Amino acid sequence: MKERKKKRKVSHSSVRAATETRYLNASNRELCAPNEAHLSSDNPDPAPTDEKSPCQLLQFTFQELKSATGNFRPDSILGEGGFGYVFKGWIEENGTAPAKPGSGITVAVKSLKPDGLQGHREWVAEVDFLGQLHHPNLVKLIGYCIEDDQRLLVYEFMTRGSLENHLFRRTIPLPWSNRIKIALGAAKGLAFLHGGSEPVIYRDFKTSNILLDSEYNAKLSDFGLAKAGPQGDKTHVSTRVVGTYGYAAPEYVMTGHLTSKSDVYSFGVVLLEILTGRRSMDKKRPSGEQNLVAWARQYLADKRKLYQIVDPRLELNYSLKGVQKVSQLAYNCLSRDPKSRPSMDEVVKVLTPLQDLNDLAILSYHSRLSQQGRRKKKQDGTQQLASAHSKSTRDSPLNTGKQRCR
Repeated sequence: MKERKKKRKVSHSSVRAATETRYLNASNRELCAPNEAHLSSDNPDPAPTDEKSPCQLLQFTFQELKSATGNFRPDSILGEGGFGYVFKGWIEENGTAPAKPGSGITVAVKSLKPDGLQGHREWVAEVDFLGQLHHPNLVKLIGYCIEDDQRLLVYEFMTRGSLENHLFRRTIPLPWSNRIKIALGAAKGLAFLHGGSEPVIYRDFKTSNILLDSEYNAKLSDFGLAKAGPQGDKTHVSTRVVGTYGYAAPEYVMTGHLTSKSDVYSFGVVLLEILTGRRSMDKKRPSGEQNLVAWARQYLADKRKLYQIVDPRLELNYSLKGVQKVSQLAYNCLSRDPKSRPSMDEVVKVLTPLQDLNDLAILSYHSRLSQQGRRKKKQDGTQQLASAHSKSTRDSPLNTGKQRCR
């Protein structure tokens, strides 16, 4: 038993050697590009290695993860995707052994379907990148299991789930201050990925991939589509077109040319979702409003119309200047010209001071009401004074006009 509880650590590089298998299924997240046939293949990339040091990951047995999740029981399911299910589980603090529910360390266990559409190569990419990328705004990969046909990943458990759930599936609206905090955290995560000498392009930035801890700190998850960025004097990476409709940059969908500015566009879409409380694509809305970016552009460029698209559930509990800054930033990120989009470092600089703004729209609204009330009161007072003066004049014994009737 003592031997079982010892940590079984292996570097991410050894995983690649062990994963030469037949699991190379196509991704269900591929977008159909007109010229996709001539694009280069999207084989797994070696992850960056300079300032991002390798991490020792824990290697779990399938039986350990089966026990840790209560035999993968349905009531422990946290989510589902093309890859399979994510289960909540518990492991011992000092090893890979399962722990009783509520004790040890809470984890999220992602189980890849043996015949899953996401494919083994994305599982490998996930281990490759998260195995050595460390940042407060990236979800932590604890370990993995590769045993026969089983492919599982073990992550830190994120208490509050995804941003998608908070924006679109809950009746209580996410407060404006939390929205800004989440946007800034996610921006820092992308800036970190783009910032190295060997940059990483995330390629699937969306609300469902932004996870939140108990303090609403945002962490990027799901690196199955991550891609090593262009090196040297190369301007882009050519690859098959994958991602999610509504978030993918138009030039990437059309050409397959991938750059860090593709992620910036996706960030602009998420920023719009945070601002409006609307989904990037929503078939339930009228035809002219189904595509969020197409619908919102006209409002983003007009300060007079801007506040018409703010999430109405916020009920004026948002910063006036914050909305202006976020709208302008989203507009810039969504520029049709990739070169005109800001870098993620520039995005972080814009968002950082927005956390401290307290010019709430509702305060401005009450202030205007108060001013209007004072003006009305003053006008009413003037009219009453004039009326009283007129009455006193009529009642005065000195009044030489018509006599009053007694």
